[in-house]
Amino acid sequence: MSQQLRIRLATPADADTIAWHRARMFQDMGEVPANLFEPFRAESWEQIYQMLVRGEYIGWLASPEDDEEIVGGAGVQLRRVLPHPLINANGEITVAKGRHAIVLNVFTEPDWRRRGIAELLIKRIIDWSREEHLDSLVLHASDEARALYERLGFVATNEMRFAGE
Repeated sequence: MSQQLRIRLATPADADTIAWHRARMFQDMGEVPANLFEPFRAESWEQIYQMLVRGEYIGWLASPEDDEEIVGGAGVQLRRVLPHPLINANGEITVAKGRHAIVLNVFTEPDWRRRGIAELLIKRIIDWSREEHLDSLVLHASDEARALYERLGFVATNEMRFAGE
């Protein structure tokens, strides 16, 4: 990366930027048509703001070192689950406390793509998740981002999703 970036934690005042990133991310994947963009962004803003206030969402925002412009961001939604068995790095079964996070809202402004910003943000999230001793860190990858996530150590799992009424 030719230009230095500054990564900072998001605050509730950043909810609008994060909601914009979220709506743009889904729009770029073809999942939010133009007529739903603004309602989706507004609904996202409300929930992101509340989650930031409650500490249920932790976000990181990237800016050029010499500028306040936010050029990318990513975050995690924290979730509690019941304790469960977990195989640790040594192959031993331990009891997980049920501290999970899902990576969300990974977005880089188009003019800043292919410069390593998403990788930098995901590495920051991975480091944070280790410091926080999370039991699980998961994400849903777009086809375009799958190679990046695999390179950083994410693997496909056996998760299934209910698709019925």
